[in-house]
Amino acid sequence: MVSTAPEQVAVASDPDRPVTSYRTDLVTVLLGTWFTIGLMVDAWAHNNVPQLETFFTPWHAVFYWGFIVTAGWILWTCRAAFRGGRLPDLRAMPAGYPAAVLAIGGFALAGLGDMLWHVVFGVEQTIDILFSPTHLGLVTAMMIIVTTPLRTAWARRTDPAPGLLGLLPAVLSIALGATLVLLFLQYANALVYTPGRIMMALTNLDERLSSDMATSILVTNLVLIIPILTLARRWTLPPGSVTVVYAVIGALCAAITGFGNLELIGGLLVAGVLADLAVLWLRPSPARRGGLWALAALAGLFTWSVYLAIGFLFTPEMLDPSGTRIAAQALPELYTGIPVVQAVAGLLIAVVLAASTRPAAADERR
Repeated sequence: MVSTAPEQVAVASDPDRPVTSYRTDLVTVLLGTWFTIGLMVDAWAHNNVPQLETFFTPWHAVFYWGFIVTAGWILWTCRAAFRGGRLPDLRAMPAGYPAAVLAIGGFALAGLGDMLWHVVFGVEQTIDILFSPTHLGLVTAMMIIVTTPLRTAWARRTDPAPGLLGLLPAVLSIALGATLVLLFLQYANALVYTPGRIMMALTNLDERLSSDMATSILVTNLVLIIPILTLARRWTLPPGSVTVVYAVIGALCAAITGFGNLELIGGLLVAGVLADLAVLWLRPSPARRGGLWALAALAGLFTWSVYLAIGFLFTPEMLDPSGTRIAAQALPELYTGIPVVQAVAGLLIAVVLAASTRPAAADERR
């Protein structure tokens, strides 16, 4: 049975700062998941509910209640820093949590500003959602809050328990952070395409669509792979991590399309499982840079090969408005080259990230 009492142990990289227990961070990340689900539901409403012209909606209620409960738990965890009627002592807060406490105040201010913004300017329903100053303030503060367990795990000098369960708060935490990034990159999110649109982009019928999809695939690939590489440059990556990250991101992409791209999300999970088989084989870690590089390349190759295969398998016959079959052939340069480009991009990112890790320091932490 998991206790919900916020326990603290002094095993931080800074010995004077306490670090929360595994159980405390697990509660933090589960509440952060509720918080993020609220944002997904609200994103779904903005994309699928017409004439949404009020701030006070059921979707906002789920979102903001998620914030209130998550904020309450974090403040309770940091309560020792608020004793004595003085200004909070940031050094008395557990490692990783001071930034979250400050972000709670920032989120509250941005939320108030968002309500006033909607009253004055109305409710956004197109790409302007992604550039609203108050929305950018909300997502920045939210990013800091939901990645708190990642920062805490990073600060520990002791290794987590073996396997995915031991690292689960950090894995879920970074997956939630990547989800927020991709939410605000919807205009370059390849996972919101339909199979038919993928196939159209692979032909010579619309060069602009082909270019847009290639760009979106590159951006999405980086958002998918960087969290995995970040985990692998700090710990020995446990199998299952890639599937968890892909599942969390896939849930967002399903929500914002009104669950109209489930074939792609299913393909994303298949790619996650394939990448985790590579993790089992390669065992990437700070001390195994070659495994890190190979995983980055294989993850890109697997993910986008499956993505294009889903386009082939689930695209209905393309017809013009008169019902005549459109004669178009997928260009082999695109469907063979796109996964290779993503493999090379992942490899380059892995080389850069691994180069910034000192093996000796990594070995001391193991």
